[in-house]
Amino acid sequence: MRNGPLAVVGASVLWGTAGTAGLLVSADSVALAAARLVIGGAALALVAGAGLGKAVRPGLLLGAVAVAAYQLCFFAAVSRTGVAIGTVVAIGSGPVFTGLLSWVLHGRRPTRRWSAATAAAICGCAALIVGGGAEAGAQVVSGIALALLGGLLYAFYAVMAARAIGQGGQSNAVMGVMFGGAALIMLPVLAVSGVAWMGEPRALLAVLYLGLGTTALSYFLYGRGLRTTPVATAATLSLAEPAVAALLGLVVLGERLAPVSIAGLVLLGLSLVAVAVPERGRERERMPERELESQP
Repeated sequence: MRNGPLAVVGASVLWGTAGTAGLLVSADSVALAAARLVIGGAALALVAGAGLGKAVRPGLLLGAVAVAAYQLCFFAAVSRTGVAIGTVVAIGSGPVFTGLLSWVLHGRRPTRRWSAATAAAICGCAALIVGGGAEAGAQVVSGIALALLGGLLYAFYAVMAARAIGQGGQSNAVMGVMFGGAALIMLPVLAVSGVAWMGEPRALLAVLYLGLGTTALSYFLYGRGLRTTPVATAATLSLAEPAVAALLGLVVLGERLAPVSIAGLVLLGLSLVAVAVPERGRERERMPERELESQP
């Protein structure tokens, strides 16, 4: 299976539409995140079906906690730093933490191409923010720390999922365990936040898209991508998310991009292409083919 990177990019494109879809809802950001995760997690658990019970293991249960904690850290961070800075710090730090955790836990040392492309992609994300004119006053220390913690949590559950899939677990079941568990954790948060806002048809449609599209379908694709894509590479490819978000802001919301932001998009796009193209002699970093062929 050679289309793993394409599946990861497809997931990232869906993630990038979440911000625009969220603008259709007037609910509190924490309530929206909880609803999104409850709906998406339940859908992923249903897709896993009978394989769900067989996939339960301590690493994935810890991953479920990390998925839920990431949501809380991310939204707490953006409330302190602003959406632009918080998003870039959280998402941009994810590939770095993922590469390091993959190296420490699995002994997979990042390649020179991955290191260079990841550095360039992060610079591209930073250029998007600089061009957006984010206010310096929003960059508080606590918000940056929470965003970095969010990046580390994302890296942790991505590495846990990749390891479980690499050991022969079905990708659907692995994602079902992690996100189904996270849905159970976030259910009380949703109950406390309230669900009355979902009574509005537009809000209901938006939250269903966020749950089924930007969570369930995206992580279904991401899990499939992890079958043949090294987790560090997948994390870098996920940086397509801020690029898609920026383009939607330009096309759908009528926002304008400064020249430095356009340059950042170009740099980010080139970096993602560099990571997506397989390296010769690096096939040994892919998931074991014998284990992958046994999965549906």
